[in-house]
Amino acid sequence: MQGLDIFFVCLTGFLMLFFIWLLPAGIKLIYQYERGVVFTLGRFSGVRDPGLTLIIPILQTMRKVDMRIKTADIPRQEVMTRDNIPMLVNAVVYFKVLDPEDVIIKIEDHIFAVRQYTQAALRDVIGNSEMDSVLTEREQIAESIKTIVDAETNGWGVDVESIKIQEVELPAEMKRAMAKQAEAERERRAMVIASQGELTASENLRKAAETLAKSSGALHLRTLQTIRDIASDPSEKIVLFLPSDLGDVVSKVAGGRTTK
Repeated sequence: MQGLDIFFVCLTGFLMLFFIWLLPAGIKLIYQYERGVVFTLGRFSGVRDPGLTLIIPILQTMRKVDMRIKTADIPRQEVMTRDNIPMLVNAVVYFKVLDPEDVIIKIEDHIFAVRQYTQAALRDVIGNSEMDSVLTEREQIAESIKTIVDAETNGWGVDVESIKIQEVELPAEMKRAMAKQAEAERERRAMVIASQGELTASENLRKAAETLAKSSGALHLRTLQTIRDIASDPSEKIVLFLPSDLGDVVSKVAGGRTTK
């Protein structure tokens, strides 16, 4: 009888030590940005909120899920557009977990899955677009990719916040062709501006000629003013062909001033 009592005492002590050893394994701390998915004997039994929580060791396990927005880089890849122009494109996708239960139960690695699905959607969308639209409508292209990816990832408990196309690189020969096209466009605009300036100048000259023609002595006085401006530099030798009646005009002007 005494031996049986000793056995129970030893068993009780062993159980107490065992539970004391297991107690730390049952205390879990969940941070504010996390959620805990608990399984009891392999079956889903609930989601724990942030704070200190207890689980039954051996019988229960818990997996933490980060609820913060994550970033996944889509590596550069060569994509053929609808008009058969190859280009190198890379992007970045921002997403977060909405349902921790689905993220753990329905998919093995949601980050890898989002990256791969976004990469495939990017190839599909750009493959159905022309080069000009890819270069000038990046926001619309990115929004189309987001719509496709978001429709699939909602079933995984993941929400895609946004997708940004970071870089679009064209082949070297295409860059040279576009540079020549841009240069030709700049030359065309310069010629248009120059022709418009010449047209304006000729219109002003016509108006000036009409104004000078209304006075018999105005044109000759303008000629004399031009001679004075040219003669200001003594190092210049100038040969002028003056109208024959210039002297008469000067005499008339001088006579008029004397009379006054």
